[in-house]
Amino acid sequence: MATLNPNLKDFWIDDKGRFRKARNRILFGGRASTKSWEYAGRAAQIGQEYKTRFLCVRRYQNKIKDSVYTLIKNQIGAFKFTGYNVLATEIKHINGSEFAFYGIEHNTDEIKSFEGADVLWIEEAHNLTKEQWEILEPTIRKEGSEIWISFNPDLITDFVYQNFVVNPPKNTIVRMVNYPDNPFLSKTLIDVIEQMKEQDFEQWQHVYMGVPRNDDDDAIIKRSWVEAAIDAHLELDVDLTGAKNTGYDVADSGADKNATARFDGAICLSIKEWKAQEDDLDKSAMRAYREADGGRLIYDSIGVGAGVGAILKKEGKKGYFKFNAGDKPFNPEKEYAPKIKNKDKFENLKSQAWRDVADRLRNTYNAINKDMKYDASELISISSKVDGLESLKTELCSPKKDTSKRGLDMVESKKDLAKRGIKSPNKADAFIMGACPHLVKSERKAFTIHG
Repeated sequence: MATLNPNLKDFWIDDKGRFRKARNRILFGGRASTKSWEYAGRAAQIGQEYKTRFLCVRRYQNKIKDSVYTLIKNQIGAFKFTGYNVLATEIKHINGSEFAFYGIEHNTDEIKSFEGADVLWIEEAHNLTKEQWEILEPTIRKEGSEIWISFNPDLITDFVYQNFVVNPPKNTIVRMVNYPDNPFLSKTLIDVIEQMKEQDFEQWQHVYMGVPRNDDDDAIIKRSWVEAAIDAHLELDVDLTGAKNTGYDVADSGADKNATARFDGAICLSIKEWKAQEDDLDKSAMRAYREADGGRLIYDSIGVGAGVGAILKKEGKKGYFKFNAGDKPFNPEKEYAPKIKNKDKFENLKSQAWRDVADRLRNTYNAINKDMKYDASELISISSKVDGLESLKTELCSPKKDTSKRGLDMVESKKDLAKRGIKSPNKADAFIMGACPHLVKSERKAFTIHG
């Protein structure tokens, strides 16, 4: 006789035998763990007993076979539920229950106009973007309605993992479920899983134990490098202190925020972020200057930030320097690598600075984990006392490598980050500027600053 996974009973039922109410239900973990079968079986059961309207979505769905349609159909058969009418593209019950199936990417308008949904089930949700979530969530507005989310984690920086596992909203039930929790697993598949465990332990952790990957191969900065840099100045026998520099990323508009990153040599000591309107630029510029605490302030001079220099000059301040991300690479004729000049490697100053920081973080990783030796100028450390450390890690690891039309290195734009549901990396941009005083020029004199 067909049954649901007994190890997930408390996901649905409390210790008094009552159905647990929740706005969001999250099942995540590795493959072969019954996540999708569990939701499909429970959905079929609920639809059998109560008039329920299900909206079943996934990001990409070109054909009905790409959806959870087949899972639900099979569970209806396995449990021998009656009263269902399985149609070509939808499933209905004589009591009025119905299941609709959509791909988010190409059916946004249809999903927005979907009325009266009792349950939204988002399958394979690992690649769901923040933008898509902001479309889906308000669509499910019926009193007592629920959102079910199932996924195998991919990257630790992914929106769904961060938003529903790391920082879940209120009234959310989160459960990790993996193959050891699956009592229906065949010995054949168990042998396959155990073989992978022996041959590639990290891959086994990711595929079958639901451990998200730290590193995105397309990311400019790998998370493992950033993790290694935490308190590296305490781990390594190298003096990383030096000139005091603070990077200042200026808020543009809307939800964007100001951010500063204060450095003592190659050590990031603090990160600050605050919301301010464009007409508060004077106040924000002075606040950033105070954050610099007597050291040099390196500010983003593009857009709204172009006015920072004038404000500080008017106030009689000194020690502030422009960072124009769109400028040509610094020292264009200098070789980045043998026979590769900066001008032939980087499209602009921004890509050069991000690569500079990436290289130094990689060096720090090698110094910590492989006992490789580097000069202090080739390393970076981040104090574990930095506020919002986890969000800084995520922001530093979010931008991916990009290439200009000339084939030169670029950093993924904020617009493209937004398409992936990633907010503007204000803290990371401030960090990059604070870490790279050697790539900027004086506001008043054309001499190079060396940190």
